[in-house]
Amino acid sequence: MAAGAKGDMKKRPARKAAKRPPRPRESLEQLKSRAAKIIAGLRTIYPEATCALSHESPLELLVATILSAQCTDVRVNMVTPGLFARYKSAADFAAAIPAELEKLTQSTGFFRNKTKSIIGAAKTMVERFGGRVPDTMDELLQLPGVARKTANVVLGTAFGKNEGVVVDTHIGRLAHRLRLTWRSKDDKDAVKIEQDLMEILPRETWTYVGHALILHGRQVCAARKPACERCVLADNCPSAFTFAPAPQKGDKASRKQSRR
Repeated sequence: MAAGAKGDMKKRPARKAAKRPPRPRESLEQLKSRAAKIIAGLRTIYPEATCALSHESPLELLVATILSAQCTDVRVNMVTPGLFARYKSAADFAAAIPAELEKLTQSTGFFRNKTKSIIGAAKTMVERFGGRVPDTMDELLQLPGVARKTANVVLGTAFGKNEGVVVDTHIGRLAHRLRLTWRSKDDKDAVKIEQDLMEILPRETWTYVGHALILHGRQVCAARKPACERCVLADNCPSAFTFAPAPQKGDKASRKQSRR
């Protein structure tokens, strides 16, 4: 439609959110059953969901995950090819000159702290683990800059070990909207959210569900405007269609017209 015709369009009435009867408090078994349906729904649209960080080894994944804090995966993937061409082993990173590493990672933000974590983790790997990335939770948590989220990413993706569930911004938000957490105070309470998810999700799905929920949070269940009308999880989501509808394209033009 021509741009000039927008002002002549009649404003469509916003679709009212469908009212759903309140859900009774679910038992643990009911939660597990609904979680299974959610996993099945995720598998229909993200059958091969995996980590979005480009990597070819556990070391590369560890470094990329440290860099991804407060930064998009897209940006990290722009930085790491040059980084990994220069530093190929834990010993290389351990011997890195901080100023040079900072220059290469500057665009990821918080680059000084990230550089300190990467070099510190590399030195610990060289000194305690023979230059290899540890493959247990206890050992990974000994590395500077590595907390449970990073450890879960590395263990699940690089080593195929389901030791926990990654909880990032997207997963925290979706866990609350899907009511898969009951002990957490809000969607930032990563520790309690992970505990709840581990209790109701089958262990063999922990890594997959993390990757799939992140994709779903980016592509469908956005923070401000979740697209409930095209969400395959809507039938099993207590929050579906409870959000204010997104403004229609002609709304802004109509408001300007009414002010004149």
